[in-house]
Amino acid sequence: MPSEFNLGLVKNCHHLNMHRDMCPHVANHGLGRPLQHVNAVSPACWFATNQFTAAMIFHARLENHPLRTWDPSRATLFYVPFYGGLHASSKFRETNLTARDELAVRFSEFLESQPWWQRNNGKDHFVVLGRTAWDFMRTKSGPDYGASTLLNLPRVQNLSVLAIERNPWRTNQHGIPYPSYFHPCTSSQVLTWQHSMRLSKRPHLFSFVGAPRKGSQRAAIRYELIKQCGESIRCKLLTCRYGSGASNKCSSPSEILGVMSKSQFCLQAPGDSFTRRSTFDSVLAGCIPVFFSRHTAYTQYMWYLPQDAEEYSVYINGENGNATRRIEDELMKIPRERVERMRKKVIDLIPRVTYKHPNASDDGEFEDAVDVAVAALANHVQSVLSKE
Repeated sequence: MPSEFNLGLVKNCHHLNMHRDMCPHVANHGLGRPLQHVNAVSPACWFATNQFTAAMIFHARLENHPLRTWDPSRATLFYVPFYGGLHASSKFRETNLTARDELAVRFSEFLESQPWWQRNNGKDHFVVLGRTAWDFMRTKSGPDYGASTLLNLPRVQNLSVLAIERNPWRTNQHGIPYPSYFHPCTSSQVLTWQHSMRLSKRPHLFSFVGAPRKGSQRAAIRYELIKQCGESIRCKLLTCRYGSGASNKCSSPSEILGVMSKSQFCLQAPGDSFTRRSTFDSVLAGCIPVFFSRHTAYTQYMWYLPQDAEEYSVYINGENGNATRRIEDELMKIPRERVERMRKKVIDLIPRVTYKHPNASDDGEFEDAVDVAVAALANHVQSVLSKE
């Protein structure tokens, strides 16, 4: 593909995001800069990974993937490396909607011009977008949140879309994990980390890591969780603070994982959207997630999480004003045996929601988030094409 759709965007990394310089975050194929002192056993596995770089990580992994073929006539899937999320981040404040959508339109036109797109009208092609699907679904009649119209363009409707948050009512959209900080090179590094999380002492019954929000029902849920956690001696609260001069421990992966790895349950309130990266941080830390909306995980990550949500999580309905139920009381009711089973399941999930290092040796002993997606996509595409 022309570099304007991927690596050409990265060259302009200083201007990819209105809030921060993205150059440190797009380093190392989107893994970000290496972290020190997170885990002494496997120090080379840890990176300050931004939550919106999944597209770059996928690209790097698939370039070296053992299932890759250089003969397109043999391919059952075609990966389209478009860093649409990075581009969207740079255009959120663009008031000229034509200019905001310009690259998306060129992208869709490029796809249609390709001979292998014509074979199945794009139904065997997929793209990875490192932001939520809502960032690409602006309509003429709907509100403008800085989004583009990419996923509403006619040519793109047959394309399979992998996003960190999907529209549950679009059958061509599939949820993939937010990237966390752990990017192992070998299965032994994964096993070592899982073992350390099984042995981790967890003095806190529950914890919450996050910042307050304003102006929505989701903000009200967050306010209540912060309030309840702050009032409980069994809860560890790590409040995020943003802005000039603010001391923000939430920018430190070691602080985040330190809290979560010492907690039995981690509260996962919706953020700016329903999903949040913290869900996958808590899985990495072996902390049982507690959800307050079904759209935070249950309708999102079917390829990655057990169908029976009670195997690995707790659900407290917070969508209809029920978040005022005392969370501590609800969690204290759960028998110890069930807590241990849930924690075991959470720790078992770590490999499949983790993104391997792009240079990882393919020892074939564990499937990461990319491997899971490729296998599931192959089945999905086969099912779609068999119906024609």
